[in-house]
Amino acid sequence: MKTYLLAGVLGLFVLGACNHKAHQHDTHEGHNHTEKQQPHTHAGCDHDHAHGHSYDHAGHDHSGHTKKGDSPGETAHSGDEILFTKEQAIAAGVKVNTIEPGSFRQVIRTSGQITPAQGEEATAVATVAGIVSFRQRLTEGMTTAKGTPLLTVSSDQIVEGDLIQKARITYEASLREYERLKQLVADQIVSEREFAQAEQEFENARISYETVARNHTRNGQNILSPIQGAVKSIFVKEGDYVEVGQPLVGITQNRKLFLRAEVSEKYYASLRTIHSANFSTPYDNKVYALQNYNGRLLSYGKTSAEDSYYIPVTFEFDNREDMIPGSFVEVYLLSSPLQNVLSVPRTALSEEQDNFFVYIQIFDEEYKKQEVTLGADDGERVEILSGIQAGDRVVTEGAYQLKLASAANALPAHTHEH
Repeated sequence: MKTYLLAGVLGLFVLGACNHKAHQHDTHEGHNHTEKQQPHTHAGCDHDHAHGHSYDHAGHDHSGHTKKGDSPGETAHSGDEILFTKEQAIAAGVKVNTIEPGSFRQVIRTSGQITPAQGEEATAVATVAGIVSFRQRLTEGMTTAKGTPLLTVSSDQIVEGDLIQKARITYEASLREYERLKQLVADQIVSEREFAQAEQEFENARISYETVARNHTRNGQNILSPIQGAVKSIFVKEGDYVEVGQPLVGITQNRKLFLRAEVSEKYYASLRTIHSANFSTPYDNKVYALQNYNGRLLSYGKTSAEDSYYIPVTFEFDNREDMIPGSFVEVYLLSSPLQNVLSVPRTALSEEQDNFFVYIQIFDEEYKKQEVTLGADDGERVEILSGIQAGDRVVTEGAYQLKLASAANALPAHTHEH
């Protein structure tokens, strides 16, 4: 009897243990994991657990995240996006434009120089020989009106003596001789030929004396500015001795300027198609378009110089920006137009290790850095050969701020860890 009772108790114990094991297995199949699992991603939504089991999570919900395309307005992050709020964009001056195909001109990029236009410069020269004296502070760049005294030339201390006094003496002597012969010719005592010669000498002496006496002071001969403008060059210094006609001060008006570009001979066949140009200056990093300054093509050389392999191309334009004559510039010669070209402003580009990028707005507060291949550059806009397409919303201002933000708050790859 006791043997039967012991066998019954053991049977009940075995049956209870089996039911408990089945319950644990059912719980595991219901995805209730108590053991630590390895991190998993959404690539195919397969989970690799420590048990070696593989489960299909097609209907698994991860804290509100869904796969791309599950519902409108929901997006998966690829890891390339840059988060930049509307408030940040406004503060950073970010501007976005939709890129569309348009006209773009072929460009010949070269160097050149800005020079004064003909007729825009004049030189004050010495009207008498003597010693130079500066009566006021005279510096390059200062403005001056026409007729303003620039400096004084005195002949008091030279061996030849005071030229003004000599001119006055010559004038007075020729005047007396002229008046004397005028009476004699009336009485036919002297010939008409003698009188004509005396009259000519008198007129020459008068003109010379009046010319030098007009600007003469007790300190010497004042040298006046021939035109209104700015002092470009000073060719003498205090105490120099100068001869009659020697250049003293150069004055420029700078109202008109020349842009002279030096073009390689290999572009000679394209020169006839050039009609305008852009250029950038080294002192303000600004690009100037000649079409905005009444620019016009004057000429291009038909041959190169003997000691050069370059052909000159010359433009004339209005100087409205106080540009510096004589400065060397970078020139973008504009040739035949091209159609259906994608281009962006130069401000849209950022450079990293000789590669160029733009930033594309993919959502209101999300941007993506995109590498691009550059084509022609006219100084203002750059042709894009690859990397973007028509309809892309590209950041045209504030790209640098996005570049800084990309290092700070780029969205990481989307992963989950259980």
